Amino acid sequence: MPIPWTRRDASAPRPEPPPAPARLDPGPPSDHPAADRATGALATFAVESPRRTLAELVVADDVRARLEATLARIHHHETLFVEWDLRSIEPRMTGAAMNLYGPPGTGKTLCAEAIAAHLGRPWIRVSYAELESKFVGETSKNIVAAFAAAREAGAVLFFDEADSILGRRLTSVTQSADHAVNTARAVMLTQLGDFDGVVVFATNLATNYDAAFVRRIYAHVELPLPDEPTLARLWARFLPDRLPRDPDVHPAALAARSLGLSGGDLVNVVVGAASAAVQREGTLRRVQLADLDAAIVHAKRAKRDVGSDPLAGPRTSTTEVVPLVEAPLDVQRAAAEA
Repeated sequence: MPIPWTRRDASAPRPEPPPAPARLDPGPPSDHPAADRATGALATFAVESPRRTLAELVVADDVRARLEATLARIHHHETLFVEWDLRSIEPRMTGAAMNLYGPPGTGKTLCAEAIAAHLGRPWIRVSYAELESKFVGETSKNIVAAFAAAREAGAVLFFDEADSILGRRLTSVTQSADHAVNTARAVMLTQLGDFDGVVVFATNLATNYDAAFVRRIYAHVELPLPDEPTLARLWARFLPDRLPRDPDVHPAALAARSLGLSGGDLVNVVVGAASAAVQREGTLRRVQLADLDAAIVHAKRAKRDVGSDPLAGPRTSTTEVVPLVEAPLDVQRAAAEA
C-alpha cells in the first residue's frame, strides 16, 4: 500500500507536538561499578516521540518510490517471509536495517524520524560520540546498550554519522585501541543480526562502509541533492506566508538559481535573506529577490571554500598565464623592481 505522501496546507495550523522526549530512568546507583556503567550507558539514549512526518519530506519521485518499497518490506514482513517463504532463502533476516546516504542537508535525519512516525514507534538517535569511549571495550558495551534500549522501548534505532560506526575493519592491528575498533565492528554486526526491530543508518560517507555491513543492510536509499522541480517544492515550503516579500520572490524563480544547494542550505538562505531585510525600514522592510540571490551566492561560496564536500573528491588548482599588463598593479610593480 503506498505511503500517504500528502501535502499539508501551508495556511493550516500545525498539529500539537507530542510530549517532550523522555529518557530512561537509570535508577539509584548500585554497589557494583560494572552494573552502574551498563545502566548509565542505557540511560544515555533518549527515547523520543517523532515530531516529523513523511508528508513533510520533500524528495524526488524516484527517492519516494525507493522509500515506499523499503517500508513495504517492514509492513508486509509476514507475507513476504512466511506466506511467500522468503525466509527459506534468508532465515536470519528477522529485523529491518536500512541506510540513508547522500550529501549533508538532504533530509536524512528528518527521513529517519518520519519513518518512525509512519511506523507508529518512538525513535532513539545515536551518534558516534555517544558510543565511543576512551576505555577499551566500553564502546562495544555502549553498542549493546543502544540495541537493548531500542528493544525495550520498541523504538526505531537511528545511527547518525554511521560511517564512523560501520567503517572498514583494521587489517594491521598493532595496539589495544586497534583491537577495540575491530571488536566494536564485530559487536555491531552481531547486534544487527540478532535485532528484530528497525534500524536506520545515515551517512555522508557511504563509501567508507565495511563490505560486511553493506551486505547486512537490506536497503540503501540515496538522498541526493534536489533537482530543479524538487527545489521548487522546497522553496514553497521554506517561504512562510507571513514572510513579507516582493512579488517576484516565488519558488519557480528561485529553483533555477539554487541548483547545487540542499534543503538544509535553503533554510540558511531564507534566514540570511530575512535577516538582511529586517534591517531596512518602511516599505523596503521585506525580502527582495536580491537578498535571496546574495544569500544563495554566499551559500554556494561556503560549500566551495569552507570545509570539504565528502562527495566531491580532491580539490584541484589551475594556473592561468596572463600578460604582465593585465596582472594586478602590485605584481607589475614587483616585476619591474626585479
